[in-house]
Amino acid sequence: MEKLDDQYYQLLNDLQTLDFVLFELDLYLDTHPDDLQSIKEYNQFAQKRKQVAGQFEHLYGPLLHGGQSYSHHPWSWVEAPWPWQV
Repeated sequence: MEKLDDQYYQLLNDLQTLDFVLFELDLYLDTHPDDLQSIKEYNQFAQKRKQVAGQFEHLYGPLLHGGQSYSHHPWSWVEAPWPWQV
């Protein structure tokens, strides 16, 4: 398989970074549910992740299966690289 363009890897890295931050904030908020500043930050990062995921899916196809991401026609799951190909 040929190497994908640099933007693919940059967006994928951005998503992984945002997922890490969101997971850490999620854990923190489980023990500090009244921390308004952290809730605001969580919501900001969640919005940013949604934007980056939307951009990635528009360019490269769906990220998640099970109805969490739309598919283009034809069925685009078979077109995207598999995780071990990235």
